[in-house]
Amino acid sequence: MTEGSDLPTHERRVPYTDPGTPDVRSPARYLWWLVVMQRGRILLGSLWGSLWMCALMLPPYFMAQAIDDGLEQRDTDTLLLWVVAILVAGAAIACLGILRHRTMTLIRTDAAYRTAQVVVRQVTRLGATLPKRVSVGELTHLQAGDMGRIAQTLTITGPGVGAVIAYSATAVLLFTISAVLAGVVLLGVPLLALAVGPLLEKLHGAEGTYRERQGELTARAGDIVSGLGVLCGIGGKAVFGKRYRERSQALLTDGYRVASFTSWVQAIGACLPVIFLAAVTWISARMAAAGTITVGEMVAVYGYVAALLVPVTFFIEGADDLPRGLVAARRVIDILALDPEVEDGESPMAAPAGPAALHDPHSGLTLEPGRMSALVSARLDEARAVVDRLGRYTDSDATWGGTRLSDLELTEVRRRILVADNDAYLFAGAVRSVVSVRDDHTADELDRVLRTAVAEDIVEALPDGLDSRIDAQARNVSGGQRQRLRLVRAVLTDPDVLLLVEPTSALDAHTEATVAQRVLTARQGRTTLMVTTSPLILDRAAQVSYLVDGEVVAVGTHGDLLVSHPGYRDLVLRGAAESEPSAHASALQEGTSR
Repeated sequence: MTEGSDLPTHERRVPYTDPGTPDVRSPARYLWWLVVMQRGRILLGSLWGSLWMCALMLPPYFMAQAIDDGLEQRDTDTLLLWVVAILVAGAAIACLGILRHRTMTLIRTDAAYRTAQVVVRQVTRLGATLPKRVSVGELTHLQAGDMGRIAQTLTITGPGVGAVIAYSATAVLLFTISAVLAGVVLLGVPLLALAVGPLLEKLHGAEGTYRERQGELTARAGDIVSGLGVLCGIGGKAVFGKRYRERSQALLTDGYRVASFTSWVQAIGACLPVIFLAAVTWISARMAAAGTITVGEMVAVYGYVAALLVPVTFFIEGADDLPRGLVAARRVIDILALDPEVEDGESPMAAPAGPAALHDPHSGLTLEPGRMSALVSARLDEARAVVDRLGRYTDSDATWGGTRLSDLELTEVRRRILVADNDAYLFAGAVRSVVSVRDDHTADELDRVLRTAVAEDIVEALPDGLDSRIDAQARNVSGGQRQRLRLVRAVLTDPDVLLLVEPTSALDAHTEATVAQRVLTARQGRTTLMVTTSPLILDRAAQVSYLVDGEVVAVGTHGDLLVSHPGYRDLVLRGAAESEPSAHASALQEGTSR
């Protein structure tokens, strides 16, 4: 039995296959890389496409022979022979069409899936760098539109090649009938494709503008939804809603413009070939009436031109698909060309074998091993910057056990130092999988950490307990519950160093006090830093560092800093009078002991 065969089909794991190293020097080179990575299938698709399109010319040829050699000569056996040939040709065309379509579907699927693989691999490599360099809207449209356009562009390699070969084969057949007709057809067909060119150019320009603005609008919509609670609280929902409507209306105008160009392209693409076919039929009919060509040859010319409309359509579609594919490939390689802000050096050093102090020279913060510390700042962005340096999300002079973090192996740093904040993404799935970092967590382990984060009530309230489904970003639970689920995942990871940014900001005082005490107990002997201004947490920290303008100006216990630093006291007690810090601290201690 193969691995995972006892699982339902939709849950079985597909073995990972390396997509290869893409060529990101230009959009054309990226598309060519997709071709080279499946060159055998591409050659097969070109073969089927060429045979299918050339086979489209067989029925008109056989029909001409049936008319000239069978009907006009009143030869029943010959007529029957050519009729059978027409039927066989029709069956062959059907089979070749199936093979062509199946192969090209595999080619398009491979291109789309391979592009998805290299993009996901790059997104994983970029990590925290990605949100700083690429908007949500850009990624959304990359997945929703660009990958499909790249895949569609590879159609040129099958029917596109076949169209060129079929066009050449038709030229030979037409010259055997009439050089005049061959000249009219062979010159007229390229003119049909060129006639659509100016409209295609305008269409691509309009689509580019539309796509760019649509990405910006999607990103803005995501920002509004994620910050809806804050917007409602400050009364800004109506203002942002109005701005979104205005931009949406402007985008609607661009959409109508794109639709207008698209409709003209489709109308001309459908109309001109029919007019051209009528013109060629009229010319061939005149020639047949004059005796220059036979009736059978006139019918053959009609059939050839009608069949030739298929490659002409592919020419026009290819002229439309290729620029779109190049634009989409440009967006893909723009992401693939990004480098993460933090990478391993040429010879990374090993991380400290045991507990060690973390030190950030830029701010002066030092985290002693095995203790719960707190960092207080009036500006959260300054505190986040310190945490990013300590977690090595930006390269700096920060050290761990006396060794620069930037000199250590990044994988080991990520495994042993965890930064957890309120922006951490929660994937959709069962609660068990949302909070788990491995597949081997026991029920007792999960229960213990759920209790640490005071999240038992979340599981109990859900219909299926740990198997209940959570939406992406846990949108189907409250903000406080979402925060506690993130804390469950962080504590369950059990890193050597845990850096928590505002882990209880959405919790009520009672729950916050309970969380603070339980996290302290659960993390006993391990290094923990909490970025917070909550007195309920600060009172339990072994060391509190007060950050002002990006630098630590005071270090001590919560009680000491309340007495010695008015700015600290005003910040954590929200403007309490100078004479009351001790009373406040006592009250807090009293409240949390109940």
